[in-house]
Parts: sequence; structure tokens; C-alpha cells
Amino acid sequence: MNWTAAEDHQSMMDQLGIKALRPGPSGNESAPNHANYDESKANPFPNLPDALTLKNGKRVTTAEMWWNQRRPEIAEDFEREVLGRVPKDVPKVMWTVTNTVQAMVGSHPVIGKELVGHLDNSSYPLISVDIRMTLVTPAEATGPVPVMMMFGRSGLPQAEGAATPAGSDPPATQQLIADGWGYATINPGSIQADNGAGLTRGIIGLVNKGQARKPDDWGALRSWAWGASRGLDYLETDKSVDSKHVGIEGVSRFGKAALVTMAFDTRFALVLVGSSGEGGAKLHRRNWGEAVESLTGSGEYHWMAGNFLKYGASESGFGSKNAGDLPVDAHQLIALCAPRLTFISYGVPEKGDSKWLDHQGSYMAAVAAGPVFRLLGAKDLGTSDDYRTEKMPPVNVGLLDGQLAWRQHDGGHTDGPNWKYFIAWADKFIHHAAPTRS
Repeated sequence: MNWTAAEDHQSMMDQLGIKALRPGPSGNESAPNHANYDESKANPFPNLPDALTLKNGKRVTTAEMWWNQRRPEIAEDFEREVLGRVPKDVPKVMWTVTNTVQAMVGSHPVIGKELVGHLDNSSYPLISVDIRMTLVTPAEATGPVPVMMMFGRSGLPQAEGAATPAGSDPPATQQLIADGWGYATINPGSIQADNGAGLTRGIIGLVNKGQARKPDDWGALRSWAWGASRGLDYLETDKSVDSKHVGIEGVSRFGKAALVTMAFDTRFALVLVGSSGEGGAKLHRRNWGEAVESLTGSGEYHWMAGNFLKYGASESGFGSKNAGDLPVDAHQLIALCAPRLTFISYGVPEKGDSKWLDHQGSYMAAVAAGPVFRLLGAKDLGTSDDYRTEKMPPVNVGLLDGQLAWRQHDGGHTDGPNWKYFIAWADKFIHHAAPTRS
């Protein structure tokens, strides 16, 4: 199928029996349908689904009940209604190191490996998928090192100078290498295109043999997360990597993907979720800035399962549904990461991390995830559990004492200013020390 995004989107509406969707709010504050930024109107559905109550009404009181009963319930709801399911018959990935270089990152020598993960496309040769990933580790390491995998363009390190502009931090790559970590970059576009027209190609199209999705098929967020998991498969075989301490990171749409990766693959030990907004750490039930309807239109629906469109429907065979009808919300996506190291990062609107992202609603989600972290023996943000009344800490005040962490920096739509805090926080919990250099 060579549909446009609009044609594919209409096909999914037809499959679901949806005649009309509510338009998403406008980011232009002078538009008639502008997004809400009035806190008094922000919580039309103030009660979140309880992360620690089973569907049969029983309270979850032990870690065993969480792992065996409640966690599978929450994961199933996310797979069916929000993110889509990974098919059972996804082809195998064969990893090849295509190039190895010695280079410098900052003032430190590194070994860089360029990797290609080729998917077996014998079932449908018209579509080929080659996942692009780069692994960079300190050349002077005396043993396996922890590694942060980052969503973004992959490429071998160029000769990076050690100079950093005055008043700014070195790039994350330099900070990681200097601290004795490695890093991997994985290219999400090599897994699945970031548009609706691409849904009949990439890994989703390969499994569907070039045909359109069904309503509970995976969307781009889940496919990017699946690709990161395949990258981890390779890292588990590389002797330079401490595969028990591999993290995942992303910003914006890739912040959403990093959170989804961490939630569904318990092999990842830590996550840095940068400015993720709606579909990430922001509560769907909050009426502030971006909304469910922002993700059900033809521009961004491809991130989600087709079934997610139902929650933006104004007219359909099943009536209308809205965010309050979702069986799950963002706090439960964060809870699926427990008890592993989970750092929620945002910037400030004044520097370009838009109000649209709903920083307060994301903070509320982190607060509401806290009881699951505690149940599993981890520390939460250290606040009360009342997400309705808890307010964000001041900018640049981090809540970094527990395995669940929050920090809003004073920069823009990036997690750059939080990397030095993230690395120090992670080192503390995984008992990693920067190498001593003569």
C-alpha cells in the first residue's frame, strides 16, 4: 500500500467505525480553540486509575501480586488501547559490525563501532529494514562499562574538540566517556518512519507484508522501543559492555519512546526521559496544552495504536470517548519502569520547552507512580502520594534521592542541562565510579 498519512488515518477511522474526531487544541493562544492554560480547568478527570488496584477491585499488597497480576493487566491495557502490540512473528535481527575506529571524544580516546541490524525479510522481500546503531566505549577501560543508548542519528565519533562554549556543559557523549561510561546511538528512522505514510513500510510494514495496520497493531513508539531492545540484544554480546547497566534516553517524541522502551523491557536498568509530553510522562487526563486529540489526528496518530483514535472520537458507532475513558494513564507507564532507575526531565517554557508539554501534569504522573516504586523496595520522589495537590519543585531543584527522580532545568527543549545530574545520580545507584586518570 502506498497511502498518504491522511488515507491511512481514514482507513483506521473506517475500521473503528469513527465518523468524526474532535480536533486537537491549537498551540496558538489567540486561536478560538487554543489549548487550556488555566489550572482551575486543568483536571476534568481528577481521579487517576489506581496503579495498585486489580481490575477485580482487590488491593495489590505484595511485590508478587504486582509482578504476577497487576503489572500484566496494565501492560495489556497499554498494548491494546494505547501503544499497540508487538507481533509474535517479528523477524530475527542479525547484527554486523561494519566499521571500527579509534577516535577521541573530548580529551579521551574511544573505540567506535558502526553496527547494522539486518532483519530477515525472506517472508516479504519487497521491504528491507536495517537498524543503524553506533557503540562508543572508552579505549582505556579495563573492563565492561555501563552504556547509555540514545535515540537519535547514529554516527561514529568525529574528532570532537575538548573545548566547550563558556557557561555550557560538554555534550552528553563527552560527559559519559569522561565518567567511564560508553554510549550507543540508535537511529529510530531506520526502524520505522516517523509518519503515517510509513506505516506500510519499516518494521511495521514488513510484518504486515505492506498492508495497513489493524486497530491493536503497534505504532511507531512501540516499534522504536522494540528496535532499542534489539540493540540491547547486541550489547549483551559485546564484551566491552556491562549489559546489566544499559540505559535508554530520548527527548520529545523520543523521550516518549525511551519511556515506552523502559516500561516494556525490564532488561534496561535506567532511563532518562526528556521533555516527553503527551504520550510520554504527561497525564492524558489533564486538560493542559497538548491533549489526547493532539495524537489522534493524522499528524501524530502513527505513534500510537489505531485503537487510541477511539479516545478522540466525537461521533462513531460506539458514541464518543475521551481521555477519561482510557483504562490507563501516564503514571502507570512510569510505574511499569519500577523499581528501576527512572529520571523524568523537563526544561522551562521561557527557553522553549513549551507550556504545551504540561510540566505539572508530568510531575503529577511521577508522584502517582511513587507507590509502585515503594512497594517494590525502591525510593520514590519523597513527596506525599496526593498527586492532586503536589506542586512541582522550583526550577533547578532536583528530587534525586530515590530510584524515581525528577528535575526541571532552566534550559529549553532538551535534556542537556540535566545530564551531569543524571550521571551522578546513576553512578550512586549502580555503584560506578569515574576512572582515576594520571
